[in-house]
Amino acid sequence: MIGRIDTPRLIRQILAWPWLWPLVRLALVSAYLIGGVAKLSDFAGAVAEQERFGLNPGWLWATLAIVIELGGSLLVVANRLVWVGAGGLGVLTFVAMLTANAFWLSTGHEQFVAMNAFFEHLGLIAGLVVASIYAEATASRRNHVS
Repeated sequence: MIGRIDTPRLIRQILAWPWLWPLVRLALVSAYLIGGVAKLSDFAGAVAEQERFGLNPGWLWATLAIVIELGGSLLVVANRLVWVGAGGLGVLTFVAMLTANAFWLSTGHEQFVAMNAFFEHLGLIAGLVVASIYAEATASRRNHVS
């Protein structure tokens, strides 16, 4: 049996740093923020991207992607209704996994690249779930202390 290993003091101090949670939330959604702004600044390109993955009408899917990427990200960063923002981003990411990273439809190196991207996106969805759990747990603790 392996003995319990305590978290080193330095790591505990870093994890207790008050700005860590806001920075982690920002880092978690940074790709969505950048993607949403990029799609907004080149809407025609965003429409073409959606249509390339078979999401039609492209203008509707591009609009949904922009609203979810920017709106969901802002909710997560603001630490308000994190489950709504993270949930929307998670669903959007799942759709992207099934359309843009369908590794089961390819072979060779292309399959390898798509499979890596697929599971990276799955990890991102898991991170969004963890952020929702943590946000809810800390909100519940604050409400019980008040």
